[in-house]
Amino acid sequence: MPHELTELKVNTVTRPAADPVEELTADLCVVGAGISGLSAAVAARRLGRSVVLADALPLLGGQCVNSIIGLFCGVYGNAPRYHRFTRGIFDPMFTDLAKTDDIHFNKGHTVTVAYDEVVLGRWVENLVHSLGIQVVLGASVLRVEADGGRIGATTFATRHGLVRVRATGFVDATGDAALTWEAGLPCRVPERTVWGSQQIRLENLREEFKPEPAELVARIEEKATEYGLLRRDGLAFFFPGRNTAVMNMTHVEAPLEAVHASRAQLEGRAQADRVVEFLRKEFPKAFGEARVRNYGFPGRRQTRWIAAVHQLSLEEVRTGHRFEDAVARTAWPIELHDRAEGYVWETFEPDHVHYVPLRSLIPVGAHNLVAAGRCVDGDAAALSSVRVMGPCAATGHAAAHALDLAGEGSVQEIDAGELRERIRENVDE
Repeated sequence: MPHELTELKVNTVTRPAADPVEELTADLCVVGAGISGLSAAVAARRLGRSVVLADALPLLGGQCVNSIIGLFCGVYGNAPRYHRFTRGIFDPMFTDLAKTDDIHFNKGHTVTVAYDEVVLGRWVENLVHSLGIQVVLGASVLRVEADGGRIGATTFATRHGLVRVRATGFVDATGDAALTWEAGLPCRVPERTVWGSQQIRLENLREEFKPEPAELVARIEEKATEYGLLRRDGLAFFFPGRNTAVMNMTHVEAPLEAVHASRAQLEGRAQADRVVEFLRKEFPKAFGEARVRNYGFPGRRQTRWIAAVHQLSLEEVRTGHRFEDAVARTAWPIELHDRAEGYVWETFEPDHVHYVPLRSLIPVGAHNLVAAGRCVDGDAAALSSVRVMGPCAATGHAAAHALDLAGEGSVQEIDAGELRERIRENVDE
């Protein structure tokens, strides 16, 4: 006799004539679940707002988790003070990861923060779930309903069908300004490629034999042609005591066309394999038994960003211009990867601070849309100094507060002083 639990009926169905659409409504729709989008979503929930958080990837964490960036940069100022610039989401994150020794603070010209991306990924998922944030993953922006600079709804394409989100406010934390672009608002693109990276985490290393940074770069410069290395420099981010390291030694194109982007991803991984061959042969004591634990998703630095009410300039970065509507600050160097073989690295003096104004987060003509993260507006060199994770988190935090203050009105008309009071810990001493 068949067991009753095996009597599962199967239905035959066909695709409906009209696409079914899942409908969601929220106070805030955040598009992009990297560090800036997460900061915006968490801040909004802690303000008591309902939030939909959508991302084109099938998981949360954006590049900081899934591209294996390896370090939080721009959170601290320069030596010798190492002033803390950004708080918000980093406070509970750093505290919790420290409890399990999954975070490490490196002191050099500034403080960079190494972390275990696997542990961080679960921390992010647990936080989002605990706050009751509505998540839509594997969701690409398909169309945007906008009128007079105000977005009413955004429809996402997913493998499970269409999802339409209506909200009072929207945050573009996509990295490529995808929401702003689909809304028909102006965006900026660089005249030549700003190169991304194919990061990998290596394991089974011998940390005690790791090469000094200058020795690694010198050997790359000497042997790059022999091993087919495109980039003529590189960095190894060892996590102390674990014999693992994140390798930042590739330069990969970051196109906005689908076929080109797919090809670039495969070529980036081939570059990473050549890096591993180079390390094993040239530094056998440290890397002779190295194995790739993870290939990150393609890392993208600067691709397409919003044309904002104010474009942050290189001069404003270099002089540390203080804006009345400042929402983020950092002292991270100019780090422009606009050459295949290398990049610009211009550091600042010990007490230097530069700022990002709210006006650089608001697309021209927008009223309920604020950008955050690496798609805020700056000239190419200025943006290269504020697209790292410290100021990205701060801009996400500020975007949520700005839209909360705006309500049904325009984010361009909120009181800058009132916003500053809310985000003071990210912009003041």
